[in-house]
Amino acid sequence: NVAWLENFLVSQDKVTSLIITHDSGFLDRVVTHIIHYEENRKLKNYKGNLSAFVKRVPKAKTYYELSDENISFTFPEPGLLDGIKSKGKAIIKMDKCTYQYPGRDKPTVSDITLQASLSSRVAVIGPNGAGKSTIIKMFCGETKPTSGIVWRHQNMRIAYVAQHAFHHLEYHLDKTPNEYIQWRYSSGEDREANEQEGKKLTEQEEADLQKVHVIRNEDGTVEKKIVEALRSRRKTKRSYEYEVKWLNKSEEHNSWIEREKLEEMGWGKMVQRLDQQEALRLGLAARPLTTKFVEKQLVDMGLEAEFATHSRIRGLSGGQKVKVVIAGAMWNNPHILVMDEPTNYLDRDSLGALAGAIRKYGGGVVLISHNREFTEALCPERWVVENGRLLREGEVAADEKIDINGNATPDEVTDSLGNVIKVKKEKKLTAREQKKLEKKKAQRRAAGLPSDSEED
Repeated sequence: NVAWLENFLVSQDKVTSLIITHDSGFLDRVVTHIIHYEENRKLKNYKGNLSAFVKRVPKAKTYYELSDENISFTFPEPGLLDGIKSKGKAIIKMDKCTYQYPGRDKPTVSDITLQASLSSRVAVIGPNGAGKSTIIKMFCGETKPTSGIVWRHQNMRIAYVAQHAFHHLEYHLDKTPNEYIQWRYSSGEDREANEQEGKKLTEQEEADLQKVHVIRNEDGTVEKKIVEALRSRRKTKRSYEYEVKWLNKSEEHNSWIEREKLEEMGWGKMVQRLDQQEALRLGLAARPLTTKFVEKQLVDMGLEAEFATHSRIRGLSGGQKVKVVIAGAMWNNPHILVMDEPTNYLDRDSLGALAGAIRKYGGGVVLISHNREFTEALCPERWVVENGRLLREGEVAADEKIDINGNATPDEVTDSLGNVIKVKKEKKLTAREQKKLEKKKAQRRAAGLPSDSEED
């Protein structure tokens, strides 16, 4: 399609074409003049294609390179994950996943098997309509596969920037970028993530939450109970157990139930939600959600402080809005960043800055893009999607040990008023310490107090 367009434009010798594009090869082959926006905020006309222009204006060589010489973005580093000691170990897997949209007579994608790690740099390529976005929605948890299994590390966080990035902002146009990010995370959860279709309960799942279950108590008695809520979780040798509050029972009668058992009972999505709350808590521990720190995040993404804190979103340009979306998605220090057509609306300097940030980023990156120059410069691994099938090609990124000390959550952070805040961290308890903690919790429940306290 691009080759056809090039030939068509070159053949129009009696028509003037005004072209705006970030594809340097396309410009070289098609244009006869370059109109450049100069530093003095005036337009200047240069005769010749892009190569000729760069010879006259050497600084413009960045139009050929994905360079962050002029501006740079900085991505926050992801936190540590239990059991993950090297960047090449998979933290998310899809096994034989198929998805069929309701009302369709055949699946959109079939038998999708893939995995990603902290070192992944993946380009998802294929023609329009092949199923790329559907696969990524399953990957991110926006939709649930019709069949197959998606496994994620319980504490991992995914940031997803959708193809039509502005949909993230369409209900917040009268907020400033700073206000938008504070709204998004002020509840302790990612409000946008909770709105994803795959995380909403179906009517059947709502009914499953009300089911009566036959439970064997610690004293050996059997009782019929209904789960009211999940209170907390604790690490076991191989998985997690969850503290269950029973309907019409006091907190002192709470029980610890294995993850697999709760999934069988129909509480799988609520287990995932608690996992995400814990993962988000760990991700947000590094900095408080204040105007000062949010503004710094936006500045790190190339949005000047004036626009970050004092301008309404509806007044921003397309490129500035994309920067807001990326900054919002990265606020929780994700382990995997997924971007669907990230090059839309970004100018050449911003593309270079984005490429530089991706190269330095300590987490995994999955890109869907038709910009071959961008993906080839960054992604040695390719997921080729065609006719609803996926083929993995290229090289998996080199494995390396994780610097545990360099990537650890800080012990203290300072808020915008200069107050020092101690960061809560999960501590692995010995069996004796765990038993002592459970005894203290039981005593607090018996006294009518919450089972968790700041002391823990």
